[in-house]
Amino acid sequence: MNYPTWSDLSNESQVPPLGARGAPDIGPVALMVSCEPDIRFIKSRASDFKVSPFFMGTLITLKEYDKGISIAGPFIGAPYAAMLLESLIARGALKIIVLGWCGALTDKLEIGDVILPENAFVDEGTSCNYKILDNKIPCSTPDIKFTDRLSDHLASCEIGFKKTGIWTTDAIYRETKNKIKYFRKLGARAVEMECSALFSVAGYRRVSITGLLIVSDSLASKDWKPGFRKKQFKLARKNACEAVMSFAKKMCKNE
Repeated sequence: MNYPTWSDLSNESQVPPLGARGAPDIGPVALMVSCEPDIRFIKSRASDFKVSPFFMGTLITLKEYDKGISIAGPFIGAPYAAMLLESLIARGALKIIVLGWCGALTDKLEIGDVILPENAFVDEGTSCNYKILDNKIPCSTPDIKFTDRLSDHLASCEIGFKKTGIWTTDAIYRETKNKIKYFRKLGARAVEMECSALFSVAGYRRVSITGLLIVSDSLASKDWKPGFRKKQFKLARKNACEAVMSFAKKMCKNE
């Protein structure tokens, strides 16, 4: 029998997030980058930064912005992503931008397409520790106004994108045909492994969060179609990395 986590949301944890005990403030804007190649690309474009160990990845602080912008990652899966976000918030992050990859669930999405999640259907076990979930259609949402600001920025960068619902799963190798059909019917057009949990954590901690995902593969047909080596995916990744970094800098200046 599982513990009823929904009944315990107001009870404080005995384990404080990393940084809650007086770690240096990293500033208000944080970029969570799920994939190592994107972190390497972002580092290659930065001129002055500090790199510190951060769980199983790194925390990059851009010195140019006087501890105003940090980059954390890589990460995979809802529990680990939630640990990183909790720790970023404990160190002062108030505006979080999530950059990751996703799989298409419809043939209307192509490899390299950019998605801004409007909502994320919960198929992971972390969100229930942060919010009461709807019994029929458990769902988490990003900060709408913050997402609108990101969409305006992408438009100014002439980067095309689509706003849509996504599905967040804990089990990448259990994306069955029946589950794909089920979540597609609910309105999900892509699948990934962290966003619904990150949206839940941010809502609980009352910080702003938004996400940008690049379509890396497709489950729209009966066979899985990877697109990781395609030119349009690699180009879309680079454009997305540059766009979220310029957006983060803009948000830092607006603080």
